[in-house]
Amino acid sequence: MKIFFTAEYDPKELEPLFGMGEVILDGWAKGLPKLSEDELKEKTADADMIITTFDEITRGVIENAKSLKLIACTRATPVNVDVTAAKERNIPVLFTPGRNSDAAAELTIGLMLSIARKIPMAYSALKAGQYTAAEETDLVTKEGLRADVLWDITETSPYSVFKGVELKNKTLGIIGYGSIGRRVGKIARAFGMELLIYDPYVGEVDVEEIGIRKAQSLKELMANSDFVSSHLKVTPETVGCINEEMISYMKPTAYFINASRSAVLDEVALIKALRERRIAGAGLDVFEKEPIARNHPYLAELDNVVVTPHIGGATMEAITNHTKMLVSDVRRFINGEHLLYRYC
Repeated sequence: MKIFFTAEYDPKELEPLFGMGEVILDGWAKGLPKLSEDELKEKTADADMIITTFDEITRGVIENAKSLKLIACTRATPVNVDVTAAKERNIPVLFTPGRNSDAAAELTIGLMLSIARKIPMAYSALKAGQYTAAEETDLVTKEGLRADVLWDITETSPYSVFKGVELKNKTLGIIGYGSIGRRVGKIARAFGMELLIYDPYVGEVDVEEIGIRKAQSLKELMANSDFVSSHLKVTPETVGCINEEMISYMKPTAYFINASRSAVLDEVALIKALRERRIAGAGLDVFEKEPIARNHPYLAELDNVVVTPHIGGATMEAITNHTKMLVSDVRRFINGEHLLYRYC
């Protein structure tokens, strides 16, 4: 069994795979760039399995690999695999749903905290030399008073400039209550937040308890949340669903968070709302065009937004998870057993 492997992996968890066949590490698995279609055709022509993270497994690659029996993609959705071409040849496609759910959920909470407490803004100001002293100085405490570390309190002091809001006792609106949305909700509850859920595919009896309620419409969620966090998959129904109208229902004190997919958001409408201060701010990990342009308003203009370069799933634990998942399913495939992570 020849296994062509270009995925990120946990070395320890990958070890069993070497006992299942001839494993050829290439591309991203060796720290190299994505392989081109021609390179993949050449290198997988006699492969029995292809396991990848980012390489594009096109129809041409699939049809050229005459011995191909299995394709595996270490992502929550195998968007870089031509699943139609695989189906036509009855080649199973594996994927790793939920492998980075904890990572994405924790980053979502991180974005919420960052924009609510203006953490990146305060850090950048210090790095730029603001609110700093030329040299170390000692504060002198007046007689009769206790020592205090608060060295300044004016309208321009950091205590005033970076004054934020707490998550406790706020309402978090979660759009899409799947694997990641539920994890975000669990963490948010530990902060003392109430949850308002919008997901047409989840019933009230599966959601509601003290502190958690299902919204009957997206409009209701947008209008009643202090933080709105999107965890939607891209479907014909969700593309652009968070549009100018929906954003207009948000409180002026509310924050919008998106660490899922950019296609669900009307980015122009959000920028307009941020620019006009019709909402308090936003925390974003995904953008309409990636990589984000240097002159994008999020970077070049707006001071009420925190952005990260699409790193929601980028943790070592996510790599360990998908390695375990795929190695176990490859074993099941070889043994003729039911596949747990079959996409199609």
